[in-house]
Amino acid sequence: MAGPAPRPRTSTREPEELGRRLAAWLDTELPGAKVTNISVPGSNGMSSETLLFDIEHPDAPIRACALRLAADPAAYTVFPTYDMPCQHRVMSLVATHTDLPVPRVQWLEEDPGPLGAPFFVMARAEGRVPPDVMPYTYEGNWLHAATDAQRAALQEASIALLARLHDQFPPEEARFLLPEGDGSPLRGHVESQRAYYDWVVAGKSRSPLLERAFARLEELWPDGEGGPAVLNWGDARIGNVIYEADGFEPVAVLDWEMAACAPREVDLGWTVYLHRFFQDLTVGFGQPGLPGFLRREDIERRYAELTGHAPRDMEFHTLYAALRHGIVMLRIAYRQAHFGEVEIPADPDSLILHHASLTAMVQGTYW
Repeated sequence: MAGPAPRPRTSTREPEELGRRLAAWLDTELPGAKVTNISVPGSNGMSSETLLFDIEHPDAPIRACALRLAADPAAYTVFPTYDMPCQHRVMSLVATHTDLPVPRVQWLEEDPGPLGAPFFVMARAEGRVPPDVMPYTYEGNWLHAATDAQRAALQEASIALLARLHDQFPPEEARFLLPEGDGSPLRGHVESQRAYYDWVVAGKSRSPLLERAFARLEELWPDGEGGPAVLNWGDARIGNVIYEADGFEPVAVLDWEMAACAPREVDLGWTVYLHRFFQDLTVGFGQPGLPGFLRREDIERRYAELTGHAPRDMEFHTLYAALRHGIVMLRIAYRQAHFGEVEIPADPDSLILHHASLTAMVQGTYW
């Protein structure tokens, strides 16, 4: 049976032109430096873009590099803003306060002039990443081909990343990520997602399903506003981790653009749901996927063992994760329509790839 649709267009930029402009910029930072081996990773994101390259110079602070570039405004961006200085700051702080394998960040360029948008350069990590397209739950990739014991080792190491981040990072150092307002961190986080949804549907059809999901969140709202806030990775999933080239230990934790100051369960709900998204998608295409991998009960149990914090209100937080992902999916669908890749149907909810599972979560029948 056929698999999921090909990855939609992600950029209007040409890597060769970016490489020429990057070389000119680098010469102002490190005169005489040569940029070589420019490439774009196959997993280049739907939001910020990544460019890989090497630096040849005797005084180069890093030689194997990755550049994170804010999204091209001409590419119908997934998010309304791209705060590269914030990402640079978060990664620097995580490296300072935790033992997570975060790539060393080097140069930050806030001026959009050199490359057309702000960017930063960090050390490049070598290894392998569980693929999104085709999903790692689908046959034909290294993680699917691994043994149960190997996947269990990767699962253990990945849950430990979240546990260490939440326990080691000083919560007060994350408060600069709080949105404006007097409400709780959880309320602020949800309201920021409402604002994002309103931006996505401005001038377009609104989604009855997403709006029902927002209403259901209010019915499930956690007592105590979800508890104390910690630094959240934000896009906490194994597809944002580089693992050993010949093993299953993490060597780099990537993609901090959604970092937030919020209860622990916001991160945990995202980890649980993003795996379920791929698993449900794979089952829908007639394959068994990886039913014993990253199960919700195993994630919650192991996280509690590592931190002493038993996850709470996970029905709320997994629904919230599915809702947040649904907003992104809707924006990506409208983006595809912008580029002529799809047509907008009469029912906007059908544009949300996981509308069936989100509907079940709203109804309380999914789990």
